[in-house]
Amino acid sequence: METDVRIRDSYEDYLGVGSTRDTQIQIVFSLVLGIGAFFAFCILRPRWTGLYAARKQQKDEASSLPDLPSSLFGWMPTLWRITEQQVLASAGLDAYVFLRFFKLAIKFLLVALFFALTIIKPVHDNFDDGDDGKGDKNKTKHSGGFYDPERFGMANLTKRDDLFTVLKKKSHYQTDYLWMYLVFTYLFTGFLLYLIVSETRKVIEVRQEYLGSQTTITDRTIRLSGIPPELRSEEKIKTFVEELEIGKVESVMLCRNWKELDNAMVKRSTILRRLEEAWTVYLGHRRVERNLESLPITQPPPPGPPIAEEEDDERSRLLGNGSTDPSHVTPYARTRPTIRIWYGRFKLRYHLVDAIDYYEEKLRRVDEQIKQLRNKDFAATPLAFVTMDSIASCQMAIQAVLDPSPLELQAKPSPAPADVIWPNTYISRYQRMAQSWSITILIAILTVFWSVILVPIATALDVHKIAKVWPQLADLLESQKIALSLLQTQLTTLLITLFNVLGPYLYEWLSNLQGMVSQGDVELSVISKNFFFTFVNFFVVFTALGTAALSSWEKFGEGSIRDTTMGLARSLTNLRKFYVNYIILQGVGLFPFRLLEFGSVALYPIGLMGAKTPRGADYAELVQPPVFSYGLYLPSAILIFMICIVYSVLRSSWQILLSGLAYYVMGYFCYKYQLLYAMDHRQHSTGKSWVQICDRIIVGLVVFQLTMAGQLALRGAVRRSIVVFPLLVLTIWFSQVYGRSYKPLMDFIALRSIRRAEHDDPGAALRYESETHRRLTIDESRESGMRFINPSMIAPLEDVWILDKGARSAENSGFIASRVSLDGEAEN
Repeated sequence: METDVRIRDSYEDYLGVGSTRDTQIQIVFSLVLGIGAFFAFCILRPRWTGLYAARKQQKDEASSLPDLPSSLFGWMPTLWRITEQQVLASAGLDAYVFLRFFKLAIKFLLVALFFALTIIKPVHDNFDDGDDGKGDKNKTKHSGGFYDPERFGMANLTKRDDLFTVLKKKSHYQTDYLWMYLVFTYLFTGFLLYLIVSETRKVIEVRQEYLGSQTTITDRTIRLSGIPPELRSEEKIKTFVEELEIGKVESVMLCRNWKELDNAMVKRSTILRRLEEAWTVYLGHRRVERNLESLPITQPPPPGPPIAEEEDDERSRLLGNGSTDPSHVTPYARTRPTIRIWYGRFKLRYHLVDAIDYYEEKLRRVDEQIKQLRNKDFAATPLAFVTMDSIASCQMAIQAVLDPSPLELQAKPSPAPADVIWPNTYISRYQRMAQSWSITILIAILTVFWSVILVPIATALDVHKIAKVWPQLADLLESQKIALSLLQTQLTTLLITLFNVLGPYLYEWLSNLQGMVSQGDVELSVISKNFFFTFVNFFVVFTALGTAALSSWEKFGEGSIRDTTMGLARSLTNLRKFYVNYIILQGVGLFPFRLLEFGSVALYPIGLMGAKTPRGADYAELVQPPVFSYGLYLPSAILIFMICIVYSVLRSSWQILLSGLAYYVMGYFCYKYQLLYAMDHRQHSTGKSWVQICDRIIVGLVVFQLTMAGQLALRGAVRRSIVVFPLLVLTIWFSQVYGRSYKPLMDFIALRSIRRAEHDDPGAALRYESETHRRLTIDESRESGMRFINPSMIAPLEDVWILDKGARSAENSGFIASRVSLDGEAEN
């Protein structure tokens, strides 16, 4: 009998008894983390403006933003008052769309939370079916809980009776309130679909006006792929496009197989860096003056005798790109660095040669090779960038079918010149498909692998699973309720958070291996892959593991679950406590750490220790604004919104809705600051991520409707669960209509939107041109003067950052004197 009580008590703990205590612990833990990080940010923000206002200081497009007060909290009202128009002008369309999603989530959660507190919660409280084991254990075991024989008139039931069969037989006592599930499923679905349509209309209106009025080279350029061999020349492509009578061609950039040239440029970059390191070691230039607005970390002085004060300026003139005074004096006596050159049949012999002479000669030879390769006629590829004379001509070409042959002469929107991944422009279609499919298969394998990793995390939620593996630990946890709570809340949520933070970086790396032509395509792919990663592994698999755990417990304690659908619905209910704790940790605990840019601060000393030269790739790169990657931040935000939707009608839904509302309010504030002042997004801004956001919200609605159908079936209301399926069909139909009606306007620019003033009033067009310098978009400012050409063809062959060439020549003893060739063979 005592064993049965222990089984039942622990099962009720699994169903959620003590969830209030666990949530309180999670709130306290998150508040400690969040408040500490937030106050640290408020204190350090005016002191480290080189980090926390890097974009404001270094990017011209952010110069129009208001200066934030240096007081502790005075910056918050100023940031809140920044309008959407200012966000659009200073951060671009992608930032506008990203923040717009947070506003959509806040609107839905406010309405859902109102109904949850005024109707849903009172109904659940009045009809207590023990859905989450609410109340104390005595009440749950004996008066009104989920397993209450007297409540159903089944006092003589044995533990082997099927609990859900009993509920189904006696469900007529309290099925009246189940109409609430059906009504709010329809209500919340309709409201969210309305929000999707209304917000999409707003985004389309802003996007069409924004892109239709700007005049970047990107908006006038076509990415023409599938060019047949007979048309692979600039003149023939120009003639072909102009014969279509859609406009004049301004320029054509036919991509060629520049692999040899690109490899030579990469080799030159490596040699140049090593040569600069050798000069830095020889001249002893290890100290860099720290800006008081940067992080308070500096490198130690170089080894050797101390440098006199008058020698410091001399050394600065030797190293640094802005010096003009010649000097032939090193700061202190120092031997020239050497390098070991292996040679011979099996590379078993070596010579020590002067490193500076060695890399100087290698640099000279690779420069000669690059100059020759730039004049070489490389083989043409089936890809070209065709720049038209107007945006309207470009859009007509993009939106039309140019050739009747399949997969030939396909026109697509072009990426920005800086976004083109030039090594991927000359790989073949079959190689690109092979890379893409290989990555897809690898992701499928990883999905199974992640599921295996999640098993022990899911096991930590169930003390009886631990008892099977480690009985002593299970007994200790059962006797120490606080330790059990910490294990099931803090530890599991932290592990899942770490899992969801590290995984997206792997998927970002994999996306870069798929051979996509532009960084924008890579970013959209990262969003898609990371959402798949978080949704499948964190939501679907975790829920399935919860179902498996629940099935095991029912089999162990009270029978077996006979309906898989009911088991899935039940599992979602039991995981409510975990998801509440997870959202609280993400919103209250970790958002202030993102505002603090804890990762950048932690990695700064490591990057500084690895910086060996004054070149921009070393020191100057450390003070560049961090890159904001939508592919890393957006998927988790969408997933949390899906979780809020799924739980919006269930018992204690107000807890998830309230924590979700706090998450999106704090997230909106945090990301708004980072996008405007601290971090930079370098890709051409198109706002295409909005389509992916809406598609995944619709997926969340489908999961929500299936969950509600399962909840109704679980409580014996089978007919009402069937009534949910027409709504499911309606949602899928809406998805198809939405794709046909709205998605084209998120891919293309309507001809009517292109420079309306230019078409309606030529005088207005001239006035617009005269005012362009005052109303440039972020992309116009960034892409001014750019053209489509491989940087390897035109990039200057920079020398080391030592201005006085005469001093360098005087210091060099000459590579010939080393008596060793570049191949390592002894010279005669």
